[in-house]
Parts: sequence; C-alpha cells; structure tokens
Amino acid sequence: MIPSAFEYIRPGSLSEALAQLAQGGDGAKLMSGGHSLLPMMKLRLAAPGTLIDIAELPELQGIMIGTNEIVIGAATTHAQLEHHAELAEAMPLLPSIAGLIADPTVRNRGTIGGSLAHADPSADWPAAMLALDATVEVIGPKGQRSIPAASFFKGLFETDLRLDEIVVRVRIPAGSNQRGAYRKFRHPASGYAVVGVAVVLAYEANRCSGGRIAVTGHSAHAFRAKAAEAALAGYAGQPDQTERLIDLAFTGASPLEDRFADADYRTQLGRTMLRRALVDAISPV
Repeated sequence: MIPSAFEYIRPGSLSEALAQLAQGGDGAKLMSGGHSLLPMMKLRLAAPGTLIDIAELPELQGIMIGTNEIVIGAATTHAQLEHHAELAEAMPLLPSIAGLIADPTVRNRGTIGGSLAHADPSADWPAAMLALDATVEVIGPKGQRSIPAASFFKGLFETDLRLDEIVVRVRIPAGSNQRGAYRKFRHPASGYAVVGVAVVLAYEANRCSGGRIAVTGHSAHAFRAKAAEAALAGYAGQPDQTERLIDLAFTGASPLEDRFADADYRTQLGRTMLRRALVDAISPV
C-alpha cells in the first residue's frame, strides 16, 4: 500500500528537530533508519502528518570508547556497530548482537536509537541494554534526562520516552572483568527474536560474583530476570545451578502468543536460549 500524504522535514540541528517536533504535535513522527515506521505507514497502521528525519543530525552520531564507559550516538546504525573494530575489542557483545539483526539492508539503515524508541517486544537491542546496565539519554523542551534501561521499557511498544523527546545517545559502563553472550531464536521471515536472551557475568578473582540476565521476545517488553540474577554468584556452569537459574528466570513471566509460537513453545525457546547463553558466557574469552 501507499502511505497517507505527509510533510517531510530534514532538520539541520537537534534544536531545530525539537522545535519541529513540538510544532507538529501528535501528528509528528521522528524517523532515523525508518525500518520500523515506514512499513507501518505503508500498511496505514501509522499516518503521521509530519515526518522528521533525524538520521543525519551530527549530535546523534558517533561511537566513543572511554576507560569507564562506551557512548553510542542514537543515529548509529547496526552495521556501524557490527563492524567497529575498537568496539569489538572493548565490548564484543555489542558487535555480535548487531550482526544478528535482520539482514544487511536493515543493518545499514536501522539505528540503535530508533530500535530503543520503537521498543518492539522482539527487538534485540533492548535485551542488550538491560544486560549491560545502560543509560538512555533523551532530550526534550524541558531539558535532558538520563533514563536507566531498567526503567526505560514499560510495555508493548511503550517506553518512558515522552512524545516531545528525542533519544540522543546511550551510555554503557565498561568493565574489564565481565563476560557477555547473546542467544536468540530467529524468526525465519523477519529476523526478529522469537526469544532472545542476553547474559553478562561479572568476575572477581576468576569467580562469578553476579551479573545480569535480560530477555526479549518472550513478553510484552524486554525484562531483567532479577530472581535468576540474585542466584548467579558462584556460577561456574554447574548443571543443577543452570537449571535453577532457568527456572527462576521465567517463573512469573507472561509469554506472548502468536501464530508462530504459543506460550508454552515461546517459554521453552527462552529456556533453551538462556541455557546456551550461559554456556557461552562462562566459556574462556
């Protein structure tokens, strides 16, 4: 189908984008890569009166790797993250996840900020941001806010981002004594995660001292498996502890259902992905 008529604007600065967003009101939509919004427009599931293209804004660009944190501009594409050699050295989990997203066409245009703002329940980046304890920085008419990833995802396609705010960047703490892994069961058509699990284990004196487990695709929004996280200390791949962690991770979680995966199947996939991610995370790097 052909989208409804709309006005296309490409602002030259972040302040200009904010002004245009405020002026457009509820009828204005931001676009970066466009791989989430444009299909919805073609299906007439979304009909913005004004489309504000922020993909080229300089304030949203760049990957900065520091001693204590990694900062990624919101308009950074999946492909840029996938192929960034310095990032692969500093935090290999990020390029590995980027390379699993959809296909090369999507990775070359889609952006990390757009994915987080859209908050598709099966997107890959939300699990990564939760497992890495990232902070999402946004800006609006009232100034800038820093939102912990743990508070950012609220529901089905719902975040803490306000209608008049723009995702600017994400900040990820850098830790040398941690190991990460991501496993997902890929939908054969879309490439989205039917279920995906990100695991980050922290180490002290070669012993696991804790960590974070995040799940995407299983429920209405990505979530931290906090009960399982509380049992990570001392984990070294013991089969009985692995099964206990898996039980804790999905107890009480409400699985999505669709024509591809019913609730039981989706939960079983999640358990399998977590089991594999745990194995990957404890393997020597």
